[in-house]
Amino acid sequence: MKIVVLTGAGVSQPSGIKTFRDAGGLWEGHRIEDVASPEGWKKNPQVVLDFYNARRTQLATVAPNAAHIAIAEWQVKHDVTVITQNVDDLHQRAGSKNVIHLHGELTKARSTINSDLVQDIGYQEIKNGDVSKYDGSQLRPHIVWFGENVSLMEEAHNITKTADAFIVVGTSLQVYPAAGLLEFAPKNSFKVYVDAKPDIGLLPPDFHTITNSAEIGVPLLGAHLDRVNR
Repeated sequence: MKIVVLTGAGVSQPSGIKTFRDAGGLWEGHRIEDVASPEGWKKNPQVVLDFYNARRTQLATVAPNAAHIAIAEWQVKHDVTVITQNVDDLHQRAGSKNVIHLHGELTKARSTINSDLVQDIGYQEIKNGDVSKYDGSQLRPHIVWFGENVSLMEEAHNITKTADAFIVVGTSLQVYPAAGLLEFAPKNSFKVYVDAKPDIGLLPPDFHTITNSAEIGVPLLGAHLDRVNR
């Protein structure tokens, strides 16, 4: 069975990564415009570098939780693709092989001239003066900031169209274009939304809802998926 999983901040929150919603609209005291926009980068690149360096340092101290692990374990019986809004690497560290990062990855950096020139940096800091190994330009976080193109969106659309089961975990369904993926799931596919505080009004009527946090709700899904596959 082809399973497509769309995950948001709620899947990583149990691992200790704060969500934007829970931070009251601020990330560690920063306005979103200051640390997640091209304008913020132009205004004060050092603030942006410091912000993501801190996120990267914290990421190195946390581990995948039961939700990440359960999704990875589905690969034993199913063809699983994870489409995530998260920039952490917890899905990969749990063992998921096919992961599409819509909004970029903390463990990578890219050229400030050409967004296609991306390199791995692991959990290291990006400093002012660190340059791309490809074109010598200043490195910046490989993060899709507000106002920038989500280049992997078309790929995500195409994969979602193939889903036998479409599972949505820990996302507010208010961030576009990612939330629009719900419209691409086949009509006859098995659809489930897992969230501790689901906004039912944002869901199409053919979605089943599991009102639990990700690390509790996702492991419960395994048996249901096996039954759907029979």
